[in-house]
Amino acid sequence: MASWDEIEREAPALAARVRAALDPAAGARRHKTIATLRADGSPRISGIECWFDGGELRFGSMPGSLKSADLRRDPRFALHGPTIDPPGETPSGWAGEGKVAGRAVLEGPLPEDGPPGDLFRADLLEVVWTGMDPTGTRLAVESWHAGRGVTRLERD
Repeated sequence: MASWDEIEREAPALAARVRAALDPAAGARRHKTIATLRADGSPRISGIECWFDGGELRFGSMPGSLKSADLRRDPRFALHGPTIDPPGETPSGWAGEGKVAGRAVLEGPLPEDGPPGDLFRADLLEVVWTGMDPTGTRLAVESWHAGRGVTRLERD
């Protein structure tokens, strides 16, 4: 598992691309999608907002939400940034998409200056960016996995 700060040190270029796809402060859309596991093990997809603070990727959940109950029971999650289509005329100009997966660590209540709810930080097992190669002709998938480091795959 790794903190966001550790990802930035180990894989700075990948971390910058994924952060740009997830961070509203960097121009990304605010709403993301998170997958959690229900009590019976089936997946649940929910909307979520996330942010970067103190070298960590953090997200919150409203009080009493099923998403929070899922994460308290089984902390495994996958978070996907907003999906934006590549520009039709210039696919190489697509910023791509960011995804992360790992375990949510409950840190307590959300800060008092915001809405009530639970505050989580992400312990990361996987960080993925999907975009186009510089020519705009091949799909590029760059990923970091705990224990493996960074890999890159391109396909037609």
